[in-house]
Amino acid sequence: MTVRRIVANIETRDIAAARRFYGDVLGLDVLMDHGWIVTYGSQEKMTVQVSVMAEGGSGTPVPDLSIEVDDVDATLVGMKEAGFAIEYGPADEPWGVRRFYVRDPFGRLVNILRHA
Repeated sequence: MTVRRIVANIETRDIAAARRFYGDVLGLDVLMDHGWIVTYGSQEKMTVQVSVMAEGGSGTPVPDLSIEVDDVDATLVGMKEAGFAIEYGPADEPWGVRRFYVRDPFGRLVNILRHA
């Protein structure tokens, strides 16, 4: 058996609210839209991972999602311009990532990061 894909599912009654955060700011494409479910993603090949955490590192809470981007600082500016409050960072962590925490429109804590 081979795992082919991992999908994070976020419950909400306001499906359209995801577009500004996941589509407009993060630049993800709509891969599927059936009205009751909209899947955002990228056609680029991505590494499949599941992290099990006791804490978020540096004394932070465990994030619900971690999203690696190519430019943390540009993404940070985009989140602020879109009105999303930054809850942690930006920080250059001792384990080699630059990151910040932000809440998506559904209250999920999202770790936006880039490896050094």
